[in-house]
Order: sequence, then C-alpha cells, then structure tokens
Amino acid sequence: MKLTPQELEKVTHLTLSNYNERAEDFWEGTRDHNVNQNVAALLQSIEGEPPYTILDFGCGPGRDLKVFAEFGHIAIGLEGAAHFATMARAYGGCEVWQQDFLKLDLPDHYFDGVFANASLFHVPCQELPRVLLELHASLKPGGVLFSSNPRGHDVEGWNGGCYGAYHDLDTWRSYLSAARFVEITHYYRPAGLPREKQPWLASVWRRRRREGVSDRPLPNSTPV
Repeated sequence: MKLTPQELEKVTHLTLSNYNERAEDFWEGTRDHNVNQNVAALLQSIEGEPPYTILDFGCGPGRDLKVFAEFGHIAIGLEGAAHFATMARAYGGCEVWQQDFLKLDLPDHYFDGVFANASLFHVPCQELPRVLLELHASLKPGGVLFSSNPRGHDVEGWNGGCYGAYHDLDTWRSYLSAARFVEITHYYRPAGLPREKQPWLASVWRRRRREGVSDRPLPNSTPV
C-alpha cells in the first residue's frame, strides 16, 4: 500500500528521532566496526586520479567520513539526524549537510563517488526510484555508487523504532538498473562466513560515462 505524504513525514520523523535519542549509544556500538572492505570497494572502482570528491550518504557520527578525509579525499557528509550531523562535523572535521533523505538538495555532476553504507535501506520502496535518480544525477559521468544494506525478502516496515526496506539481490538490481546504474560488483558481509550468516548485501554501481552508451564492466566485476 502506498504511503501518504503524512505517513512519509512520520517515517522520517520517527526514524530520525530514534537515531537522535540513541546517538551516543549508537556511536559506542559502531565506532570500531571494520568496513575497510566497503571503503576499498568504492575507491578502487573510481576512475581518474585522486583526490576524489566523496559523498558519505548517511554518514552518522562520522566514522567513515574521517577515513575518506585521512586518505586525502574531499569528503562531504550527508546526514538527516541533527545529533549525528553535529558529531560528524566534530569527529571528521569535514563539511556535513543535514538533509532528509526524502528531500535531497544535491549538486549535479559533482561527486566522484557516493558511499551509502547502511543508509539507503531507510528509504521507503515507493520513494527509492526517485532518490536513486537524484544520487545518479549528483555523480560525475563514470562516477560510482557504493551501497550496503541489510538484505531480506523484499519486505519493509518498522523495526526497532526505525523504518526499513529489506531487499534481495534481484530486487536491488532492478531498482539500480532502472535508475540507469551499471553494476560493477556485489558481495555479502561479513566475509568468510556461510551465506546464512551474512546479513549484509554490498554492491558497487557506475553511472554511465555517456547516457545511451553501454559501459563494459571492470575486470573484477564478477560477483563474489
């Protein structure tokens, strides 16, 4: 059933309120998580010479934002939760834009890469095509989108005070392909475990260098 504008406002308000209320606990629980595999998956897929301009979409308290900056890249955070945005500015020392995922205001053709680690799953399914097109437009031609989401069987709803949508690989591919992205690779996390113990689906996508012209995948584009 399609969510009304009022219901979408409620989704945003309650999800962000939940993160704001537990921001310190969230930071303590996630600050030491190792997502080097995800950071590398994005950076290794971007073409051209660094430094790159990277948007950390849903940057939270700034853990990964700081990593990109320490690598010498121009890192910009985007975060909906006000408390997280303040924490990210202080911790990462980077520019952070406080924006609602459903009301984005992004520059066109600006970013070499978008890093959406554990963030896009908060976008309701009916709004996801529009949000993905907005991210697509924000990338330079040939730019790269990384996403990592908790996988599921195409269900969405409330979970622990936050709204989430949980897609399988085929469904996620259909959304990204419809938004004119080309798949580079995908993998499941944590690495080295049986599939049933890998709750995270990570994938890397490229904006075509020229619309209407097929991009050949990179040599490492074989799914893992």
